[in-house]
Amino acid sequence: MQEPKTLYWEGGTLYILDQRLLPHREKYLRCTSYRQVARAIKDMAVRGAPAIGVAAAYGLVLAARGGAKPDKTLEKVRKAAEALRSTRPTAVNLFWAIDRMVSVADWAVSKGLDLYQALLQEANRLMEQDVETNKRIGEYGARLIPDGATVMTYCNAGALATAGYGTAIGVIRAAVEGGKKLSVLVPETRPRLQGARLTAFELSRLGIPYRIITDNMAAMLMSRGQVSCIVVGADRVLARTGHVINKIGTLSLAISARYFNVPLYVAAPLSSIDFESTPEMVKIEERGEEEVLRVAGKLIAPKGSRAVNLAFDITPPELVTSIITEWGVYEPSGLASLRRYSTT
Repeated sequence: MQEPKTLYWEGGTLYILDQRLLPHREKYLRCTSYRQVARAIKDMAVRGAPAIGVAAAYGLVLAARGGAKPDKTLEKVRKAAEALRSTRPTAVNLFWAIDRMVSVADWAVSKGLDLYQALLQEANRLMEQDVETNKRIGEYGARLIPDGATVMTYCNAGALATAGYGTAIGVIRAAVEGGKKLSVLVPETRPRLQGARLTAFELSRLGIPYRIITDNMAAMLMSRGQVSCIVVGADRVLARTGHVINKIGTLSLAISARYFNVPLYVAAPLSSIDFESTPEMVKIEERGEEEVLRVAGKLIAPKGSRAVNLAFDITPPELVTSIITEWGVYEPSGLASLRRYSTT
């Protein structure tokens, strides 16, 4: 099985696969400054909560490069951190990764260590840990998928959304690697078509059978008994209440799944678990109207049309069957117990 490399570090430069061009063209953006990384995150050249966290970590490495005076370099890193925080407001992994890197920067300066090298080592560690985390999520989640199942996923929660392997798609591929015969239903995921463009691209590379459906077809297929289960990722999961924040449309899937008795699983690493917030505290990103009004740059609505473009929705815990993490499978009401792992 082959998977695309979402991003990589080489020769003091961060290379980011430009996902806006997939599936037709594979091109890597060459980032030599934190501002370029911030732009890549904001414009969704790189997307997916774990992936933007890793990208931001390397952005802070770039901010520290060439700094001669530790105090001034640390100030520059803090400035870069604020710029990176402002790129995408909903995905909690972004803030988790930045906080972790800034903490390492403070420690390195207090110990008189090379700040750039300390941050580079931490960013590399974060990337490696993300891949291992996703494999553990896949291992736990694969046990929930019956042999012969037709699995529906949503948006893209695969290798492209992470440092590698994937969360929701990681569950699917782990089941396949374990010998199970599966097929996958892939809603196209308007408005940016991450399902039709990105998830289909990954599944094709992995050799896993799939079919693309329109988003509004999902409930009808569930009503016919043609969906065994649904596995989605998450940009944030609230430990205090069990609510799941994910790509807009997840709530609609969850409502239909509950009505038709289809299990809905959420694959999320610990870095996506928010132990402090309640639903009303979460800022839901609203993106530009053009994403809705245009497809592949072509206007599909009458000139002068307006649009609403909420990027995420919030699914209540009673519509979620289980949360699959690297520490096991949990009920939404049991997520608070994961806090004991949050400092590891």
